[in-house]
Amino acid sequence: MIGIKDIGYYIPAGRICNYERKEQFGIDDHFIAHKIGVEQVSQKAPEEETSDLCVKAFEDLSRRTPIDLTTIEAVIVVTQNPDRNIPHVSAMVHGKLGLPERCACFDISLGCSGFVYALSTMLGFMTANGMKKGLLITADPYSKVVDPDDKNTTLLFGDAAAATLISDSPRFTMGATTFGTIGKEHEKLAVNDQGILFMNGRAVFNFAAKYIPDDIRLMAERNGIELEQIDRFLLHQGSKIIVETIATKLGVDQEKVPFTTQSYGNTIASTIPILLQDELEGSAKKIAISGFGVGLSWASSLLLRAS
Repeated sequence: MIGIKDIGYYIPAGRICNYERKEQFGIDDHFIAHKIGVEQVSQKAPEEETSDLCVKAFEDLSRRTPIDLTTIEAVIVVTQNPDRNIPHVSAMVHGKLGLPERCACFDISLGCSGFVYALSTMLGFMTANGMKKGLLITADPYSKVVDPDDKNTTLLFGDAAAATLISDSPRFTMGATTFGTIGKEHEKLAVNDQGILFMNGRAVFNFAAKYIPDDIRLMAERNGIELEQIDRFLLHQGSKIIVETIATKLGVDQEKVPFTTQSYGNTIASTIPILLQDELEGSAKKIAISGFGVGLSWASSLLLRAS
């Protein structure tokens, strides 16, 4: 059986402080601390590209666990903001890392639900093809598409990348997973014709509050487990108010539902693996994960500690 062995991540050192933008956007300390919950957003350096973020996340992963590059058989990169349209970022990462020629590489274009979708895809792909080692990398620098004068996006989104080692000696395996899409609402969170990100914040909040608690309940049911038996709920870090609202609707202890992105913001598909890295050495045996956003789409699953 294969699953998650280890996780590394990279958060650029650059920061934009939201408290310094209060006058510009007509907001106060309470809005920053208790509504969005993001005090600073991380921003990559101008010379850093998406593939560079991927490589730096892998370098952090390799510091945490020894990796024989010759054993890597598959690489998936989740991004909506590649270096360029062609070639796929995973091929560029493959070249930069010097991975074997007998290595499958492909990208998945998904946003905030991307890690859960891609983890299920990766496990299925590797299992079907008898593979034992793979890399799942998430890197979506929204600084490429965010308007710095748009209150709805610039206060929330930060740049980061995460690299997850998939192995036949896992620490977590994946249970039954639930998925969903409301394609007719895709324009609520989209890049417009001018290449700038637009987000209807109220609509995205309402979507998350309405659909995600029910989806997590369905996921738990399909895994034959009660919500009370789940040790941690790692939710996409859309905003503090979204995370707290979902926890309240689920009726679970807020301490089981961390919000930890105050110093770097919503890092899209990287939010869940960054959260999960902190849990690898912890005591949680059953962890619910749920990603939701662009599409509008969502996916929830259960991670079970294997060792």
